[in-house]
Amino acid sequence: MTLFLIILIREKLLRAHLIDLLSLYLMTLKGKQGKRVDYSGRSVIVVGPELKLHQCGIPAKMALELFKPFVIRKLIESEAVFNIKRAKSLIEQEVDEVWQILDNVIKEHPVLLNRAPTLHRLGIQAFEPVLVEGKAIKLHPLVCHAYNADFDGDQMAVHVPLTPAAQAESWALMLSTNNLLNPANGHPIVFPSQDIVLGLYYLTMERKNVMGEGRKFSNFNHVLLAINNKSLDYNARIYVKVGEEYIKTTAGRVVFSEALPGKISFVNKTLSDYELQTLISEVYVIYGSSIVIEMLDIIKELGFKYATKFGCTISMSDIIVPQEKKVYVEKANREIAKIQNDYTKGVITGEERYNNVVSVWSKTNEELTNKMMEILKKDRDGFNVIYMMADSGARGSRNQIRQLAGMRGLMAKTSGDIIELPIISNFKEGLSVIEFFISTNGARKGLADTALKTADAGYLTRRLVDIAQDVVVRIEDCGTINGIKVEALKNGEEIIEPLREKAVGSYSIERIKSPITGEIILDVNEEITEDKIKELETVGIDKLVIRSVLTCEAEHGVCQKCYGRDFSNNKPVSIGEAVGIIAAQSIGQPGTQLTMRTFHIGGVAQAGSEDDKIALKNAFILNGLEGFNVQVDGGLLFTRKGVLRVINVIYEESIKKIKKLKVSDSQKVIKGMSLFIDKSGVEVLSSHIGYIKIKDNKLMIVSEEQEISLKVGTRLEINVGDYVEAGRVIGTFDPFAEPIIAEVKGKIKFKDIILGTTLKEEINLETGNIEKRITDQVFESLDPRILIINDRGVEIASYVLPGDAYLQVEDGQDIDIGDIIAKLSKGSEKTQDITGGLPRVNDLFETRIPKNLTEMAKVSGVVQFKAIQKGKRLINVIDEYGVEHKHYIPAGKHLLVRDGDVVRAGDMLCDGRINPHDVLEILGGISLQEFLLAEIQDVYRKQGVSINDKHIGVIIKQMMKKVKIVSVGDTNFVYNQKVDKHAFYEQNKRVIEQGGEPAVASPILIGITKASLNIDSFISAASFQETTKVLTDASIAGSIDDLRGLKENVVIGHLIPTGTGMNLYKRVKVRENSNSEV
Repeated sequence: MTLFLIILIREKLLRAHLIDLLSLYLMTLKGKQGKRVDYSGRSVIVVGPELKLHQCGIPAKMALELFKPFVIRKLIESEAVFNIKRAKSLIEQEVDEVWQILDNVIKEHPVLLNRAPTLHRLGIQAFEPVLVEGKAIKLHPLVCHAYNADFDGDQMAVHVPLTPAAQAESWALMLSTNNLLNPANGHPIVFPSQDIVLGLYYLTMERKNVMGEGRKFSNFNHVLLAINNKSLDYNARIYVKVGEEYIKTTAGRVVFSEALPGKISFVNKTLSDYELQTLISEVYVIYGSSIVIEMLDIIKELGFKYATKFGCTISMSDIIVPQEKKVYVEKANREIAKIQNDYTKGVITGEERYNNVVSVWSKTNEELTNKMMEILKKDRDGFNVIYMMADSGARGSRNQIRQLAGMRGLMAKTSGDIIELPIISNFKEGLSVIEFFISTNGARKGLADTALKTADAGYLTRRLVDIAQDVVVRIEDCGTINGIKVEALKNGEEIIEPLREKAVGSYSIERIKSPITGEIILDVNEEITEDKIKELETVGIDKLVIRSVLTCEAEHGVCQKCYGRDFSNNKPVSIGEAVGIIAAQSIGQPGTQLTMRTFHIGGVAQAGSEDDKIALKNAFILNGLEGFNVQVDGGLLFTRKGVLRVINVIYEESIKKIKKLKVSDSQKVIKGMSLFIDKSGVEVLSSHIGYIKIKDNKLMIVSEEQEISLKVGTRLEINVGDYVEAGRVIGTFDPFAEPIIAEVKGKIKFKDIILGTTLKEEINLETGNIEKRITDQVFESLDPRILIINDRGVEIASYVLPGDAYLQVEDGQDIDIGDIIAKLSKGSEKTQDITGGLPRVNDLFETRIPKNLTEMAKVSGVVQFKAIQKGKRLINVIDEYGVEHKHYIPAGKHLLVRDGDVVRAGDMLCDGRINPHDVLEILGGISLQEFLLAEIQDVYRKQGVSINDKHIGVIIKQMMKKVKIVSVGDTNFVYNQKVDKHAFYEQNKRVIEQGGEPAVASPILIGITKASLNIDSFISAASFQETTKVLTDASIAGSIDDLRGLKENVVIGHLIPTGTGMNLYKRVKVRENSNSEV
């Protein structure tokens, strides 16, 4: 015992000693990981509206300290002093001579400005310094967006590039005027915001009944003269001669257009921030950056001038609360009373009640907001200041105005659940004590999330940089014949992302001819420019096969043709561009804007309510139906999921009004094509792209067939072949419960439904009703299901009951076609708690297997149900050759298929999340790439962030770089070894040439952290994580590092192999051009 105590004490002492040592080391290291840099300073930033785009204001005293050595040299050169000591004392005395020299020194000597956190390359930019009074750095207002800076106390650091090479690089690459576009998507990143936007919006708006309305002017100068003479209002509608004809415009728009550089055509619209960004993009494409830079400074000055002149101020009377508010709230209360009544009767479950209540308040809030915005828009002819600020995009949003003048609406708890008691008051009316208390939840969550988010986004960027750092454009063309299909991304009829966003700047892999004339529009390996896209859209081509980084076959990095355009300058990417780093920054930088987690109906508070009706915006013809349905009173009832096949009617004209038809049924038409000659002899041309359909004495232009998914329990009120007007309700369904519906008539028979074992009877304390619910416990021998038997007692249908299903029938009861047997509440369907935002992006890049997994059909075939084994249900899919493929699904999971259903490979058999590894195994590499791309883009798109597909493609390419050896053949590989694709192809090629048997491998997907540690360069991997393990493994394996990537070269102090650091450029010799005879 004593010995035991001695050992314990010794261990304790030893541990204490180790902890002391460790804390000593930590104290020694504290703050020493970073280095302080000479010739640098930092200070608070303030706005410098008088600066040009390439300038920044540096406090005179700071500049003197930064450029001290240069000033000393000039002082000695000018013979004002003869040694450094004297020069230093002159500088300390700050004599006039010193300031004159400083002025000369900083001329054309760029400085670098950096704002932490530097999330992307535009976090450090070069400017020409201008000396300013005071102690704050002055920043041009238009570059704030790139820095994500504001003037509420942000600080920035200044660095002075010393060597001529560093200065040249600053001028050529880092100057703010050379960084006008966002490398993530090619949109302008230097654009006006806030005051400037408001000033220009006010200037270019129209107002009725003001001085000078309706006057005609023969040129712009006369307009400006009239304004100066105060005989014309800025917002007056006037006619002015542009070219040969008079156009209807306003005086303010003339002022704006007159100030712009000469080449830009007349801008005749009210300018919001979106319109200004579009204008900047168009000018950049047509005239290039020099005109844009000139225009941006003019826009800045005009904006500030007129924002000051018009003086928009907010008063309480600008916040108008709709008088109809009371009516909306009373209507909502009546609906909620009805829902409560249904719940009390036992018609709906607790979860359905809650979901319905939340939905009612969301709809009410939305209706009230629409009404409020309508009132604000009409107030003072559209000159209500709050409406102007939101509509112009200067400040505030519809959501914020809703809280001021509508109702605050529903609030989320910390857990993400929505509190069903809404905040009916708005800030103008004032909140009650309970409403104030409820609203404290959101405020805290916002602050906590922001702190966590920044660190998470930074770590994501670091991992992405590590995996992609060696992806550099190394060759011009890899010669691949593979590409990927791209088309416009649609949600039903609405285009979310047009083809232009996905294809511009890429190279085509196929030759595309006009379907009408047969002319070649786009050749193989030709760049798809904005003009080419317009041509393709005109002839109705909306799908393309393009070269992509995902299919690039360059041995190291990517090739120019597969990468396409460099978005930071809208030119084809140059060899030596570090596209991997750009990709990592483009994905990581917006990470801070993503929410930490979005909850399901927590999302409803923002996303609006779930609809229970199906109605399309366009008129359409129902072309076909898919899915099991039964005929009931009032139409078709879908007992399983279904699909509507519709063709949208884009244009229609009565045959009676047509004199002569120029087109035939089913013919394809494009814009500008002749359709018919009407009764008055006028030729009518098509302004749409589509197909001709002649039906019911109407000539129609229709779209290609589209699919609309139908939920279980949808009641459809139309038939195949029907023409349906726009907006008509064609079907209804329950958005908050999924029913299990009887498809045959007969008698109910319970099987394995035993009270206390598989069935739970609960008395609802609120309503007093008995609720019968299937338990989610799994019993080997019991498989709860409901059978329907006929008069002879023969089973004619069988329905498996998932856990948490509510029974709606009794044993022995008669049942009719279309009756509900049981229903699943959406609340109990756990799939809805989808984590969004940053954690979702992390999971996708790390290829984590989701918790609530779905099972995907491994092959196409017919579903056959088998018994439950070890808590899992066996489902066989029998393929066309009669082979059974086994699928095990946890019992109690809600199944999406029934016995006898036909499924396709990759279809989900039960509820849950898709595992990316399953997609790779079942559907292959291309489907996996599409899946990952779509899922990642979906998260960013929901937050309004635009990232080009190629950046995400670069990362996915790195994640799929390796293959796993399945069969060794005559190669040197080992079974299950993970090897690089190119090494695999090379060795197989060699073996085949020698007449041997090649190896067989399957593609694998590796998460970004694992891929960074498995990278070819051990120096790069060691600098990332798990240093000791990486280095010991490398030494055992005798690894060789080719120093091909960026990180390994930085570690050992070489120039990085990108840009001018590449061998290609190092071999360039510069000779003086000498004409003398040799």
